[in-house]
Amino acid sequence: MKNPSTRLRKVAMFGAAPLAILIAGTMVWQGSQAAFTASTRNAGNAWSTGNVVLTDDDLGAAAFTVENIVPGQTGQKCIVVTSGSNVPGVVKAYTQNLISAKGLEDRIFFDLEQGTGGSFNDCTGFTSVTNNVPEMSLSALSTANQDFASGGSPWVTAGTPGETRSYRGTWRFDTSGMSQSEINALQGARVGIDLVWELQSDDSPTTP
Repeated sequence: MKNPSTRLRKVAMFGAAPLAILIAGTMVWQGSQAAFTASTRNAGNAWSTGNVVLTDDDLGAAAFTVENIVPGQTGQKCIVVTSGSNVPGVVKAYTQNLISAKGLEDRIFFDLEQGTGGSFNDCTGFTSVTNNVPEMSLSALSTANQDFASGGSPWVTAGTPGETRSYRGTWRFDTSGMSQSEINALQGARVGIDLVWELQSDDSPTTP
């Protein structure tokens, strides 16, 4: 392709000058039409998630480790659960991991009371409140209260870290209605279950 001649290049250059002047003139005209303006700003908006924390005072030890029990025996233990959550929520108690043998799970009856006072393994000063889990056998309890949805003894937290609630568990070994041979068959039997407290944040809080 041939390069444009010197004459053509000059025409192109001179032809561009009026256009540039016209554009510049337009910009000056538009700038002269600026209006008064004002604004206000609400800066620094941000959203962060809350913390849901739940602990107890058992120091990793089981509340109930009872050996060599006999028919008619009973006992109590306490535990204190602390919420470290900064959002409102609900704590529920339930059971998991039932280990059964020889039907002993049908003969150990357990109830859980919610209240104040006491400490791990010491129920001195414990005062019961409402929302308790009614007494039932461990086998029935493992079916009736097996997750958060079916959990019992609800405790509504306000969302202030450090809130506490005490729980007192009472068990008894009941062989009512059993024959002597049936009772004897329970010798050497062992049953185990986990007690779980779960905190879930309020799923329908008031949004400001």
